[in-house]
Amino acid sequence: MAALLLTVLLGTPVLLVASDPVHDSNNGTVPLVLWHGMGDSCCNPLSMGAFKKMIEEEISGIYVLSLMIGKNVVQDTENGFFLDVNTQVSMVCSQLAQDPKLQGGYNAMGFSQGAQFLRAVAQRCPSPPMRKLISVGGQHQGVYGLPRCPGESSHICDMIREALNRGAYSDLVQKHLVQAQYWHDPLNDDLYKKHSLFLADINQERAVNETYRKNLQQLEKFVMVKFLQDTVVDPVDTEWFGFLKSGQAKETETLQESVLYKEDRLGLAAMDKAQKLVFLSTDGDHLQFTAEWFNSNLLPFLR
Repeated sequence: MAALLLTVLLGTPVLLVASDPVHDSNNGTVPLVLWHGMGDSCCNPLSMGAFKKMIEEEISGIYVLSLMIGKNVVQDTENGFFLDVNTQVSMVCSQLAQDPKLQGGYNAMGFSQGAQFLRAVAQRCPSPPMRKLISVGGQHQGVYGLPRCPGESSHICDMIREALNRGAYSDLVQKHLVQAQYWHDPLNDDLYKKHSLFLADINQERAVNETYRKNLQQLEKFVMVKFLQDTVVDPVDTEWFGFLKSGQAKETETLQESVLYKEDRLGLAAMDKAQKLVFLSTDGDHLQFTAEWFNSNLLPFLR
């Protein structure tokens, strides 16, 4: 992700040119929590660090917490590949609960896999309350393919592909490979539902957890950004909560066509009816957007 976000932050000269700061009418702001994607870290000065700085320049006085999963940047990057997602979510929930600046509520923005991880935070940890969730290229129905791994090391990416192809739902791979925990094989639906340690749980595939459903509906807005030329996420429909139809790997269905929506297992249909779901798109590759697009489409949700 770091290389791709670098394109966003440095490849487009206008992105770091700040417009007039955004002020709250009461001279206060809602804090923002960021969760990076695979292969990146909280504080990379060429990606998330620069993005955090840009937001702080755009919104005067805002508190921005860019999550570090681990004790340092190296651990943070490695944990994006190898630390059980449920453990990561628990660590973040604890960190947010102990941060005095977040107790009145916060907005959250997740990039790529960080987006579905933050959704798990919203569903599992309602205190402090998440007000708005912005998913930037998140894979909410998982992925079925790894066409261009955006990690820091091609060796790691090759290893991930090999492990997923060998057996994404084996206990060993599920417990030790983050990407396996949101691997969604439409050709082996029963296997996925039975053995997926993370995604099948937060998507209510085995049973309906009413607490998850209730907590997610507390969001004021759930914003999902799809990248129309995405060459990393497969299928790209997952960025809008769509996916491949079960039993085959060619035809996709939208969120609204899915059983998840029709049975309202997560409360998304109710949220849609209440106009809490926002579907945005941009004509770029994975995580590639301009400052102008960000300021026009996402910045208003952070005010």
